[in-house]
Amino acid sequence: MTYPRRHRFQNQSHRPDQERNRGVMKPSVRSTSTRTFLVIPALVMVEQIIRRRPVRPRWLPTMAWGFLQYRMVGRYRNRHGGGGPGLKKPPEHLLSTGPYALTRNPMYLGHIIYLLGLTLFTRSPVASAITAAHIPWFQRRVSGDEANLEQQFGEDYRKYKHVVPRWIPRLP
Repeated sequence: MTYPRRHRFQNQSHRPDQERNRGVMKPSVRSTSTRTFLVIPALVMVEQIIRRRPVRPRWLPTMAWGFLQYRMVGRYRNRHGGGGPGLKKPPEHLLSTGPYALTRNPMYLGHIIYLLGLTLFTRSPVASAITAAHIPWFQRRVSGDEANLEQQFGEDYRKYKHVVPRWIPRLP
């Protein structure tokens, strides 16, 4: 298969099927990011329209913050830690720099910030319920992810867990 000049890759070991590992959202409802950033907001906005409830634009920056945190940290993770979205393809290196020096789960935290922003933006009972349900879901998911990372990286990950908080960054 040949690609137009702009899609040729400098690194010949890079294949097009690897592009999904470079921070591109998968268009599948099985993907957490698709649900968080596309499906849930669409459902909430439909509910807003039906109920004719006003929105509060002052909370849009919070939503943008959550989404950008997710995207930018995802790119950082792919560039510096390897692996590919989620832990289906685990990272090749333990990341303890950049955003991972502040919190062990900056991408999941981006999801939560976005959902909190959506809840405040809409003041929707549907958004509130979804956000309330997702926080313990992320906590369970993180517990499983961390068990896998501890198995993969051993004592280095245990030391990292001891120093870096799971969710809320420590102030310097």
